[in-house]
Amino acid sequence: MSEILKVVQLNGAIFFNAHFTAPWCFESPAEASLAHTLGVGAERVLLYHYMVDGSCLITLEGMAPLRLNAGDIIVFPHGDAHTMASSAGAQPQPMDAHAILRERPKELHFGGGGEATRFICGYMVCDPRLFQPILAALPRVVTMSLRGANQARWLEASLQHAVEEADSPGPGAEGMLAKLSEVMVVETLRRYVAQLSPDDTGWLSGLRDRAVGKCLALMHEKPAHSWTVDSLAREVGTSRSVLAERFTHFVGQSPMQYLGRWRMALATNYLRRSSLNVAGIAEEVGYETDAAFSRAFRREFGVPPATWRRMHGSP
Repeated sequence: MSEILKVVQLNGAIFFNAHFTAPWCFESPAEASLAHTLGVGAERVLLYHYMVDGSCLITLEGMAPLRLNAGDIIVFPHGDAHTMASSAGAQPQPMDAHAILRERPKELHFGGGGEATRFICGYMVCDPRLFQPILAALPRVVTMSLRGANQARWLEASLQHAVEEADSPGPGAEGMLAKLSEVMVVETLRRYVAQLSPDDTGWLSGLRDRAVGKCLALMHEKPAHSWTVDSLAREVGTSRSVLAERFTHFVGQSPMQYLGRWRMALATNYLRRSSLNVAGIAEEVGYETDAAFSRAFRREFGVPPATWRRMHGSP
């Protein structure tokens, strides 16, 4: 996970600090709609809410309602549209989330004057190809409670500070809030991994398996190395067949398939964010020749690397 986070270039922000009083109900649009408002193109937007005071009910289509209380964080890894309300049966009030996102008011006051609820809403923007291993392993919602957890006190204190900064921002506040957003999302993911059942499968569960976790670490630490299943098995300390079976069980594809797709994800990052030529990128992601790299890239994306770069922009 650390190796992915080194290259994924998360960017975040808190976009409103809400003071709502019952009764209230607010609809948050889907990720694709918010991405358009943010102007982030093909990037993915992960939404989150942190409850400072009070409580609320969150509903998503096809899921039972979730109750959030003070100290809870909820992350929407796939950007699902959802409704937040003071109680069941409340009707969404007219509120333009896109206008809020554009205007970024320091505080947002709303509701009928009853019991108070306070929360902050934010988002993380990430490259969907680089973050795909993590995204694909996450459910529609991930929740975490910070109250009563000694090891989480630092994070809650940081978020409380973020709330104060959102109320009266000082120099550098926007950058600090962005970093806090990143830390909050990453810590939530770490805690999600820690509570997974031994029977769970998926990329995140694979991190906890001795053989699969070490294999993933090796491929992410040295993606350009000339790995084979045999060489990975030797490094991991198991047989070729055991590694192949366990890797496929958890990750859903063979080690070599996974490595090939990760190399392609890294290649798109180089094409978008570096001035390296195709031959240089081929070397960085483990191909002996730019011709071999170009063939593999075209199989994955349907166009040669140079064409992909022109379509998606380069420095």
